[in-house]
Amino acid sequence: MLPAYLLAFGLTLAVEIPLYAIALSLGWRVPWRRAVLFALVVNVCTHPALWFALAAMRERSAYPMLVLICELLVCAAEGLLLTALLRRRDPLLVVLSIAVNGASVLAGLMVSWNA
Repeated sequence: MLPAYLLAFGLTLAVEIPLYAIALSLGWRVPWRRAVLFALVVNVCTHPALWFALAAMRERSAYPMLVLICELLVCAAEGLLLTALLRRRDPLLVVLSIAVNGASVLAGLMVSWNA
């Protein structure tokens, strides 16, 4: 399970860090290095919890719905973390999180489909 987790985490970082960094730099005027750091921080805070929670529920018939619910919770958590890190109340940070996580989920589905 650990090699699969590391692959998933690596893919998540490869997709999400550039997207967050570009959006935070251009849209919120966050310096590039800080934007990369913030992207890393939100993923380190949310990815392990999501992965291991979903692993425990994999055999349930409602698994696809559980994935959707968990991903939405991650989007909310990352939006709140970005709000705290940037010290700005901006609802667009949650929208950004939804877009970035959507791209990451899509990448994961594409990789798993071809595996």
